[in-house]
Amino acid sequence: MDNPQMKDYIIPPLPKTIDEVIVQLQQIIDHCKATNNCAGYFAVLYHKVTCKIKDNISQKSFEDGTRMERLDVIFANRYIEAYNSWIAGKAMTASWLIAFNKASDNAFLVLQHLLIGMNAHINPDLGLASSKVMEGFALDDIHNDFNTINNLLGAMIDNMEDCLTKVNPLMRLLHLNWFKYDEMLVQFSMKTARDGAWEFSKEINGKTGGAFDDCLTARDKRIAH
Repeated sequence: MDNPQMKDYIIPPLPKTIDEVIVQLQQIIDHCKATNNCAGYFAVLYHKVTCKIKDNISQKSFEDGTRMERLDVIFANRYIEAYNSWIAGKAMTASWLIAFNKASDNAFLVLQHLLIGMNAHINPDLGLASSKVMEGFALDDIHNDFNTINNLLGAMIDNMEDCLTKVNPLMRLLHLNWFKYDEMLVQFSMKTARDGAWEFSKEINGKTGGAFDDCLTARDKRIAH
């Protein structure tokens, strides 16, 4: 079923560079702001993280910056493609379908929106993207950069207030920095998701055809439930 709130959203081709990822994330944010859609909370955090990753690539903070950009694009496209499918009423993974449907519930706390998005994205998609970018190479070669990108994401949680007020300036009145325990919960959830994503990357690595599809479907079902 089409999402009537998103009927005016124009779906562009999927990004091929990290700059294009940043542009499309901003488009999602702008449309969420215009339609008062809570899916924008996760998009804002994701945009901020992606900009930071780009800066760290430029600063040569990763062992292989070119490879890291490919990983970022593959990873981000999983989210962007799922978002576009949700808008168009097309099929998507069960974990993302739940996340986007929950995003329509304005009764959810901001923290819940972030956790639901992280669950759908990091758990299945990060492991898949890591495996895909290392096709033909030893998966362990990317482990250090895999941890670096996750540590970077964790550091961004400390600045949730700044990024969330881009969606709704009134959020500043809530003084999100009061919720330090919530930030600790997010950090714990991210570590659990990161560890699970790496194990999944090892599980799906090297699989092709039906074996690949079955592995991804099984992972998606576990995360969705």
